[in-house]
Amino acid sequence: MEQVLVRSERAVVLRQVVGVVLGAALVTVAAQIAVPLPGTPVPMTLQPLAVLLVGGLLGARLGATSMLLYLALGIAGLPVFTPTVPLLGIARLLGPTGGYLLAYPVAAWVVGRLTEPGSKPAVNPPSWGRVALGVLFGLVLIHVGGLAQLAILTGNVEGAARLGTLPFLLGDLGKLAVAVAVLTKLTPAVRARL
Repeated sequence: MEQVLVRSERAVVLRQVVGVVLGAALVTVAAQIAVPLPGTPVPMTLQPLAVLLVGGLLGARLGATSMLLYLALGIAGLPVFTPTVPLLGIARLLGPTGGYLLAYPVAAWVVGRLTEPGSKPAVNPPSWGRVALGVLFGLVLIHVGGLAQLAILTGNVEGAARLGTLPFLLGDLGKLAVAVAVLTKLTPAVRARL
């Protein structure tokens, strides 16, 4: 009996480690899909969508851990960040997109926390309203992080909003819709396996 429990615990830990690594990989792939926008140093990417999905699917603790792994890989100099910004390693966190990146673990944690299913996930999956609220808060946190960094670099909150928030609002509505649809459907099933 004891041997079965040890194997079962190891299997759970292995699934969680794989989930954390796959979450970081998903954000890495999303970072490579980048469209430079005229007039702003911040490209349009699928990273925020990936962060929201990772947080919602893995949960607060594993989602935040996955984003910390992603940041650690980037700080180490691996090409996980968006290629359109010509800064490497820790310099990326000090550049115009650093605030967004630093907000990823917090955003993933918030989305994961707010989308937690009830005590019986199959019976009480998170409602679409709760998922939408979690995704919205996560996206707002990402923008607040980006806005703060850009405000420090430009010395002007209004200019920072013009560079790093306003150009992305329409695209963010689409990301919100996709994240809510995916998380409402998949969160209970994925978390039941973690």
